[in-house]
Formats: sequence, C-alpha cells, structure tokens
Amino acid sequence: MYKIITSDLDETLLRTDGSISQANVDAIAAASAKGVKFVPNTGRGFLTVQTLLKKLHLYQQPDEYVVSYNGGVVVENQDNHVIVSNQMPFAEAKQVFGIMTQFDVDIHVYTLDHLYIYRPRADDVAYLQTRGVPFDEMIGSFDQFADERIMKVIVMNPDLGVRQDVYRAVMAAFDAINCTYSSGIYMEVNHAGVDKGTAILDLGRKLDVSADEIIAIGDNANDLGMLTKVGMPVSVANGIDEVKRVAKFVTPHDFESGVADAIHEFIL
Repeated sequence: MYKIITSDLDETLLRTDGSISQANVDAIAAASAKGVKFVPNTGRGFLTVQTLLKKLHLYQQPDEYVVSYNGGVVVENQDNHVIVSNQMPFAEAKQVFGIMTQFDVDIHVYTLDHLYIYRPRADDVAYLQTRGVPFDEMIGSFDQFADERIMKVIVMNPDLGVRQDVYRAVMAAFDAINCTYSSGIYMEVNHAGVDKGTAILDLGRKLDVSADEIIAIGDNANDLGMLTKVGMPVSVANGIDEVKRVAKFVTPHDFESGVADAIHEFIL
C-alpha cells in the first residue's frame, strides 16, 4: 500500500550524537528491497546528508531523493539534481534577517549549497559538528546574498522564550510566512507555503504517488507540515506532544529504532 517513507533526521532517524542505529539501517534496507522509497526529509542542506546516504545505500542513486531545507529543495541523489526549488525571495529573507539581528541569537542563512552563520554561538557550533555540518561565518551585509538562492533563515538559542520572541516578531511583520521550531534549539523561517509536507507531495506527484501512499515519520514542530498531509503520520516515542496528537501511530521506541518500528509495522 505504501510507496514512500519520508523521515525527519535529527532526533527521529538519528541519535542525539548524529549517528544511526543498525536497526534503522537494516529496516530501511529491507523496505528498499520491497520497492519502497526511503526519502530523508530534513531542515538541513542536502550536501550534509551524503555520509548518511552512503550508509543507507542511497548515495548517488538515480530515482532516489532527499527533501532538504524544510521543503525548500528536493534533489535526486544522483548528481544532487534539483527537481523542486521553493526558495525565499531575497527581499523577504533580508527583512527576516534584519528582525532576527535584534535578538540574542545566532542566525543561519542557508543558500542552495552552503551555510553561513552570523554571530555563531559555541553551543551551536558544537551541535553542528556532531552532524558534520560545515559553515562559514557571515561577515558583512546581507546584500552579499542578492544573487544567491536563499532556502531559509533560522535562529538558534536554547532559551525557548528567546526563540518565541523572535517567532512573534517575524510573524507580526508579514501577512504570510512559515515559522516553526526544531531540535529544541532552533526557530526556522521559510517562504509561506513551504514545508516538508508540500515538498514530499510535490515529489509524490512527479512519481505518481498519492498522499495516501506516503508514510511520514517525525518528532518536532517542523515535521507537522508533512505529518498533516500524508496518509500515515508517525511519531517516534520522543516526539513532542503536538506531533503525537496528529500521529496515527506512535512508535514504541525513540530515535534508536523508532523508524524501524514503523517500517516493521507497515511495510515488512
């Protein structure tokens, strides 16, 4: 019945140190052997998941895909060919960035193939290192990105109150924009209508796969866009309450083997 499994990465498929359990690797391989596509669906850039794709035997494979930047881009794994792009308009991204600079946060600016961080925090840098995410420190005006494809702009501060303040300020400045939280430390901003769910449905249409034929697995608020749009929304055991409320199935285990739980329940 199900043709695509799409899964968030951090704290869903991956452990807190960024590694993946053998149970999850084996279950994904078994699902792939049955012809079910496994599509990582992440807020990160697609270039940062290449090592994971090697472990899943999906690296540089034709007709296999990754959704990245919270739905900002869908790429085919072979040559990282962009098949869907939902970037932020430059003026919008610049205004968002300007609002964010007023708060005690560091700011990530994601272009199509690179990450820049304004005022990088030591705790954020340490977290990114566990994920193998490279970046350059942003120096100078935001205008340097005028000719770039900007995928999203996000802030990091472990204090939820600070992130909520930024969220409210950005939301108040626009008639429509997509703000959400992730990993317990980030507040992320994409163009209005862009989320993980829109992107996986875009991919589904290209592959002649309906929403009812897609399983989505997640743990946090930025996964709600896909969980509310697919036929089988799944929360891992460590999912936040809001994710568990929309899920049709909550796995017995957390990121250690929650994805494997879902695959065994619905595919194997």
